[in-house]
Amino acid sequence: MSFQAYLDGIEKKTGKTPAELLAEAGERGYDATTKAGVVLEWLKADYDLGRGHGMALYHVLKNGTEIGDKHVGSAGAHRDESTTLRVDGLANR
Repeated sequence: MSFQAYLDGIEKKTGKTPAELLAEAGERGYDATTKAGVVLEWLKADYDLGRGHGMALYHVLKNGTEIGDKHVGSAGAHRDESTTLRVDGLANR
């Protein structure tokens, strides 16, 4: 599954865009210094998100929307279209 597919899956599972969840994380005081386990526990408890989806959102919380180009344009299931992840929701594409 591509990085973007994980983020899109979050929206499908929770009804919230990744941007909305990132805002909620900020309201909770979570930022780039917050340990992954804390964020994963919150996402599991409140939204029943598993580790893969949680780590995708955590990556954006910690590093922003830019990802490496390792899988961009490559073949296979982990292929992403761009090095910039979209967090603004499926309806905005």
